[in-house]
Amino acid sequence: MPDVIPIEVVPYDACWPALFEQASREISAVIGEYLTAIEHIGSTAVPGLAAKPVIDILIGVRSLADAPRFLPPLAPLGYAYIPEHEDVFPERRYLHRIVGGQYSHHLHIVEPASEFYRVQLLFRDHLRAHPQAAAAYAALKFQLAERYCHDRETYTDAKSAFIQEILHQAQHLQ
Repeated sequence: MPDVIPIEVVPYDACWPALFEQASREISAVIGEYLTAIEHIGSTAVPGLAAKPVIDILIGVRSLADAPRFLPPLAPLGYAYIPEHEDVFPERRYLHRIVGGQYSHHLHIVEPASEFYRVQLLFRDHLRAHPQAAAAYAALKFQLAERYCHDRETYTDAKSAFIQEILHQAQHLQ
């Protein structure tokens, strides 16, 4: 089913790290006792990389069993919990914030020992260290956003082969 909010990839915005820092402080203030780490992930976390203008935040928590205690305090910050995502990713709690009809933040809450946590940091760090790979990823995202601007699932699926190749390269460089 197509998304209502179209996909838009934009050039890198130097404000993205500050938006992450602000969100990180807000989140820490309300659920800090459950946190092990907060990381800026996704394309907005890679300097110079074009991206959908959405701040992706990876939150490590001691235990997902504490979700009934740490999810409710995030709602007053504007984060909506989307439990349906657990059908595909049971090891993750996903929330998003929509401001002015646009996604502004995605929260990915996991335990730090999870594969999701490891892979997100590996991908981000590889793109940060390899500008040519980041540029190729940006070009692909612009092309796919134009082609699938109203179909988020297909847009995401179409990036999969590239992402897997980057992860393969990154793992061999470790």
